[in-house]
Amino acid sequence: MVPNESMPVKTLRTLALLPLFGLLSGCNMVLMQPSGDIAARQRDLILASTGLMLLIIIPVIAFTLLFAWRYRVSNTKAEYDPDWHHSTQLEVLIWSAPLVIVIALGALTWISTHTLDPYRPLSRLDADRPLPAGVKPLSVEVVALDWKWLFFYPDQGIATVNELVAPVDVPISFKITSATVMNSFFIPALAGQIYAMAGMETKLHAVINKAGTYEGLSANYSGSGFSRMNFKFHGLDQAGFDQWVAKVKAEGKPLDRQSYLALEKPSEREPVRYFSTVENGLYSAVLNMCAVPGKMCMNEMMHIDAMGGAGKESHGNRERLEYDNRYAEQGVEAPAATVGGSGRESHSREQPEGMKPKSIAPDVKPDSAPEHSGHDHAGHDHAGHGGPAGDGKDSKGSDPIAPGQLNR
Repeated sequence: MVPNESMPVKTLRTLALLPLFGLLSGCNMVLMQPSGDIAARQRDLILASTGLMLLIIIPVIAFTLLFAWRYRVSNTKAEYDPDWHHSTQLEVLIWSAPLVIVIALGALTWISTHTLDPYRPLSRLDADRPLPAGVKPLSVEVVALDWKWLFFYPDQGIATVNELVAPVDVPISFKITSATVMNSFFIPALAGQIYAMAGMETKLHAVINKAGTYEGLSANYSGSGFSRMNFKFHGLDQAGFDQWVAKVKAEGKPLDRQSYLALEKPSEREPVRYFSTVENGLYSAVLNMCAVPGKMCMNEMMHIDAMGGAGKESHGNRERLEYDNRYAEQGVEAPAATVGGSGRESHSREQPEGMKPKSIAPDVKPDSAPEHSGHDHAGHDHAGHGGPAGDGKDSKGSDPIAPGQLNR
C-alpha cells in the first residue's frame, strides 16, 4: 500500500518503528539491570569494554562515510593526488590509537579477571558497602540433575529441588557439581554462569542486593529436557529467609541415599520439592560419583593412585568404577535417548529412512544387548568393539565395528 502523501513524515517514521518496538519488547535486559554486586560489576565491565572499542569503531565508520562523500565522482573540487604515498601524521594516528585501546583493554581485562574470579571470596556487599567483619557466608551446594537442580543447605540441614532462596546482603558461597552431563549454573541477576561437571566441583561467590524473585537456568545444552531446566531464585530479608527454612523443615521429607537415587532419574518439569533432613555425606558421595551403593568414590580411587596403585587387585575395582551406563542397564533412559549399539528400539516411533525398527545382529536376541556395549542416559554409546550389524566385522574379527567407534 502506498502511503498517503499528505500524511506527516513524523507519523510515517513512528509507524515504521512500531515493528521494531514490538521485537524489542520481548528482550530481557536483566544483564544490564542486575540485582547482585558481582553481576553489576560484570555489566560495568561489558559497558567499559564496549565503550573502549567504540572509540575506534565510531571514528572509522564516520571517516569512511566522510571520505566516500567528499571524494565522490561528482565532487570536482576535491583534491586528487595520484602520486601520494605516505603521511607520517596519518601513520601515527592509525597505529597509536588502536595500540592505546588494546593496552587499555588488556589492563581492564587483567584486573577484572582477578577481581571477579568466582573462586575469590567477596570483599564488599556493593560499591558503597564493604563486607562486615566476621560475617558468615551462606553455604549452598548445587547439583545438576536430568533435568532439574538440587540445592543442599549444609548449615541448615535441608535441601530443595528447583528453588533457591538466600537472604539479601549476605554473601553466598556456592559449590557446584553435576550428577550427569555437563551443565551451566546461571542466575543472570546474581552473577555469571559457572559450569557444573560430574566428578568435579566448581565454586562461585556472590551476593544479592535487592529482594525479589529471579530466574535461574541451565546455560549449557544437556538433552531433551534442557529448555525446562529452570528454577526460581528468591532474595528475602533475614526474617523471611528464616521463615522459609522453617517451612522447608516442616513440610519437607527426609532425603537419604535411596530417595536421592530415585530423584536422580531423568525427569522433566519437576515441581519444587522440599527435604527437611539430608543424609550425612550425600553431597560428597554425589561429587565423588559413588552415591550408588557399591561404587568406589573418586577420592578413594585417587588415594589408591597416589599410593602407587593396587597392582593386580585393581582389576577387581573395575566394576565398582563403572558409572555412565547404569541407566541403560536398569532400563531407565531419558525420553528421546538414542540406543546406539545396545540393539534396543528408539523411544521415537519414527525411524530414520532406510533403517529397520531393530537394527541388531542376527545372532543377538532382541531383548538383550551385546555383552560389552552400553550407553548412558544422554545417549552416548559406550560400545568399543562388536555390536550391531554394520560394514565392519564382529567382535571376533580384526576390524572394529564402525558405528561403535564413531559413537564413542
